[in-house]
Amino acid sequence: MIDLDNRTEKKYDFETIKAIAISLSPLEVELILTHNDEIAQINREFRGIDKSTDVLSFPNDPFPGAPLGTIVISVDKVSEIATQLGHSENDELTLLFIHGMLHLLGMDHEVDQGEMRTKEESIVREFTLPLSLIVRTQG
Repeated sequence: MIDLDNRTEKKYDFETIKAIAISLSPLEVELILTHNDEIAQINREFRGIDKSTDVLSFPNDPFPGAPLGTIVISVDKVSEIATQLGHSENDELTLLFIHGMLHLLGMDHEVDQGEMRTKEESIVREFTLPLSLIVRTQG
């Protein structure tokens, strides 16, 4: 289940995101949609990186009944990247959500042997989406 906190004026269709979340975990996930200025502040506070980004993931400590974690996505980046790559904002939002979910599930493309990329590609094919975030950035 998705606990949505949309801090923007943007409206999206969340049906595919909900289906993906259910397919990956039975646990609740908080999804925060925000703008570049707020995600930059969060990035600075929690990662020491002083700039905006597209998606951040914050897993919760596991205990019975706890949500899986929080995904924060910049709608400004969603719009920018979707326009740049020629696909819908809804598709871009979904791709970023997939990336965030996999991080919440403990995957890390920066240190694994391609497992996260493979899983991301599999989900993208299953839900008929454009190229995934990892595929775009790693070539």
